[in-house]
Amino acid sequence: MSDANQPTLSITVTGTDRPGVTGALLGAVAEVGAEVLDIQQVVVHDHLTLTLLLAPSVLDGDTTGQDALEHLRDVAAVAAHRLGLSLNVTEGTGDNARPQQGRAAVVVLGAPLQARAVSLVTQQIAEHGANIDRIRRLSRYPVTTVEFGISGADVDVLRTRLALVATAEGIDIAVAPGGLARLGRRLVVMAVDSTLIQQEVIEMLAAHCGREAEVTEVTARAMAGELDFEQSLRARVAVLAGLPASVLDAVRRDIVLTPGARTLVRTLKRLGFTVGLVSGGFIEIVGQLADELGIHHARANRLEIVDGALTGRVLGEVVDRAGKARALREFADLEGLPLSRTVAVGDGANDLDMLATAGLGVAFNAKPLVREQAHTSVTVPYLDSVLFLLGISREEIEEADAMDGTPTSAPPVPGLTR
Repeated sequence: MSDANQPTLSITVTGTDRPGVTGALLGAVAEVGAEVLDIQQVVVHDHLTLTLLLAPSVLDGDTTGQDALEHLRDVAAVAAHRLGLSLNVTEGTGDNARPQQGRAAVVVLGAPLQARAVSLVTQQIAEHGANIDRIRRLSRYPVTTVEFGISGADVDVLRTRLALVATAEGIDIAVAPGGLARLGRRLVVMAVDSTLIQQEVIEMLAAHCGREAEVTEVTARAMAGELDFEQSLRARVAVLAGLPASVLDAVRRDIVLTPGARTLVRTLKRLGFTVGLVSGGFIEIVGQLADELGIHHARANRLEIVDGALTGRVLGEVVDRAGKARALREFADLEGLPLSRTVAVGDGANDLDMLATAGLGVAFNAKPLVREQAHTSVTVPYLDSVLFLLGISREEIEEADAMDGTPTSAPPVPGLTR
């Protein structure tokens, strides 16, 4: 184990990547008994950057270790030359400085992701007094996603500063606690209408009685926060009175999942996460969606049906803005998870309490009011982009799909298949 005064060499080699390069370089320095204190490697478009922090073996009679340092430098130089790599060597002492407190993950999504936007993100991180420790790409499609591992951050303050960059540059940015907070099981709860699915079920039902335009207008105002949700729901359901209950089957058949919905749920379940649905819509639809996708929890309103027809009323307590937040808490309690390990995804004003209650609230293609108040937002039309916010890469998703034979498309096309 090295001490703070032990001489070290930081050796960085760059060049064309190919199999065996890292092993050959490590093999060369191993012959002189070097100790590896740290190692980092990244490959971008077949270009390798490999950095080793090494403590040389001190030769007998060499009290300063300088001879050993020079010998190690020479060995590394010869090995890099034989491999056709460029070499940079820096002398130092001891191991890397321990990371500051305040570890966080900053995830940046763009389609495309412009250099200017990334530059502004890194500037804000620096001006905040935080340090970028690691950078990795999480996806190239359907969006380009880059994750910055940083230290020395105040998550809430940095989140506010980067929200301004996101708005100005037309990108999405999520800031979340790092370290162990980034790992382990979570509860992910989603709204249904215009989030898990592309439609609004109440509007689909209203189309069967010729009142779709009227209901659509009221729905839009309710989702924008202009109307009381419960009052607007009861008014919209009232127009359905007299419809045969069979229209529910017709609506179920016409439901279209949001692109990426199946991928999101499938991947979360593979990770051992719990998934829930909370909707201001109707359990007659939501329950079947949950069953089809293997979702663990579902909460929604129940339509009153008498003699095979809708009465235009809902039964029991309405699942409104506050009800969605309550459902999130109840699901977390059932799973034995703290709220800090919950994620909520929604698009409307009635999702705001749920988004605020969750450890991470994600506004998905949401109304302006919701984007402004959520912890972060996703503005691309792919629901599985939420996985990137959790630090899960596209390569990991596709590898898991390949292992169990799930078809994986090349750049995806919107539709149910994902």
